Amino acid sequence: QTGRIDKSYPTVCGHTGPVLDIDWCPHNDQVIASGSEDCTVMVWQIPENGLTLSLTEPVVVLEGHSKRVGIVSWHPTARNVLLSAGCDNAIIIWNVGTGEALINLDDMHVDMIYNVSWNRNGSLICTASKDKKVRVIDPRKQEIVAEKEKTHEGARPMRAIFLADGNIFTTGFSRMSERQLALWNPKNMEEPIALHEMDTSNGVLLPFYDPDTNIIYLCGKGDSSIRYFEITDESPYVHYLNTFSSKEPQRGMGFMPKRGLDVNKCEIARFFKLHERKCEPIIMTVPRKSDLFQDDLYPDTAGPEAALEAEEWFEGKNADPLLISLKHGYIPGKNRDLKVVKKNILDNKPAANKKSDLINAPKKAADASNIQNDAKLDEILKELKSIKDTITNQDERISKLEQQMAKIAD
Repeated sequence: QTGRIDKSYPTVCGHTGPVLDIDWCPHNDQVIASGSEDCTVMVWQIPENGLTLSLTEPVVVLEGHSKRVGIVSWHPTARNVLLSAGCDNAIIIWNVGTGEALINLDDMHVDMIYNVSWNRNGSLICTASKDKKVRVIDPRKQEIVAEKEKTHEGARPMRAIFLADGNIFTTGFSRMSERQLALWNPKNMEEPIALHEMDTSNGVLLPFYDPDTNIIYLCGKGDSSIRYFEITDESPYVHYLNTFSSKEPQRGMGFMPKRGLDVNKCEIARFFKLHERKCEPIIMTVPRKSDLFQDDLYPDTAGPEAALEAEEWFEGKNADPLLISLKHGYIPGKNRDLKVVKKNILDNKPAANKKSDLINAPKKAADASNIQNDAKLDEILKELKSIKDTITNQDERISKLEQQMAKIAD
């Protein structure tokens, strides 16, 4: 649907402070996580055909940060694993299926965290921080694997993202306030593989990465252009391709997953550009004469099925994304509802059943909660019975007293 929306258009409005970050779940197209100034993370189930009424009840509220939550990011391959980072300089990794914080990295950052990025299989994260350091962290071992001081010398914000081959791409500023981009090998962070100066604009460069084509799109905040580069194994490693220019500056950018693109039109990227009063799609296509499927543009891409359950990942397993072909376009499957079992169920391993719920609570936990519910129901029924008995007794007593009063009055 395009065009101006109604003033009374429904919204998702459960936070008590401004929402600072959102992230669509890669394994369920109806689920979205949001972090807010109210120090909470909320996970929302959006109805299949969009909102008809405003949504105020999240599926789960994740409370653990002591200051505002500026970053939320879903795990790329494990179902129900969500990372959040706050201005308390802490990173928390949650099992959304139980609503619990299972990993708390609160002593690794001494200053504000600018961004966090998972690697391809979700075994490591990299962070860019206000102290000018880029850190590579193994979240399950809770240790820093590699770090680089003064990744970019300038004082303005940096960004760092993992690429598919395990290298790290960063954007930042030089000491002379020029915008820079750099490529690093986490096994040796002494010197960058490549470092390029861009221009002297002061907008932070937001990198968007497509692992299938190895293209990085850089959207500067407040710029009216998007520059894109190809990452290769040979010098100069980061090749400038082109710049998309428009008239109006961008407030922010969103990026469509590969499976949402139109393969018949050779569309390789779609951005959603936020203006002051509107959101505009920007479509990048490769001009090709042929109507046939272009398999060089569309290698198998990450599909919506999770490769691991949350419990398996927390126990130490890793898995690459499960890939799908886009040859006949992407046909979305049925999204199951997000179920949250408020109980630590990590001791019970879920049956490895691929067709189980998209975000599923293990059966044992469900049985346990059924038993609990039955016990609660019995208690409530007993209470109701005793209240009824009390009322009956009181009724009898009142009528006796009324009779006695009547006799006295006579």
